[in-house]
Amino acid sequence: TVLVTVFVLVGSNFAAHQQGGERAALDVFARVLLFVASGLLLWRRRRPVFVVFGTAAAGMLYLGAGFPYGPGFLTVALACFSAVVAGHRRAAWGAVAMLWAGYLLVAHWLYRWLPPSGDSAASWWQQGVIAAWVVAIVALAELVRVRREQWGRERAERAQRARRRADEERLRIARELHDVLAHSI
Repeated sequence: TVLVTVFVLVGSNFAAHQQGGERAALDVFARVLLFVASGLLLWRRRRPVFVVFGTAAAGMLYLGAGFPYGPGFLTVALACFSAVVAGHRRAAWGAVAMLWAGYLLVAHWLYRWLPPSGDSAASWWQQGVIAAWVVAIVALAELVRVRREQWGRERAERAQRARRRADEERLRIARELHDVLAHSI
């Protein structure tokens, strides 16, 4: 989480300098949003639903405030991945859909009234690229979740086979002991 936080803060600062213009200003509010989104990742295993919605909300605020695009959305991707792997698929899909709907709202309708001034609507091509990335992240998370479930089932089956073998061995030993004792009497 510390490495992700450093990467997000440094990368967003770098992205702000690369994008230039009014969008280039990363003020205290932007840094707080990025820090909060990264900090929420500390609880991604205990409270995955809260974390995925919290990071998505921070990302939506970041977008709505007109800050530069950058690696800040890595936190949403990680939170979404963790939520899907933990079995909270609907929550992850809902949070990502909420973020994307908010982005569509900002990029195609509210951009006239939100900072930076003089901004134009985002291209639909850009929306397609974002949708492809979202689907790729969630598909990868689903793949990992399914694979972990398979590993869990295989582990449980191996443990059950081992218990069955141990029970059979104890039963065999008991029979032999019974036969020896019965023969001796």
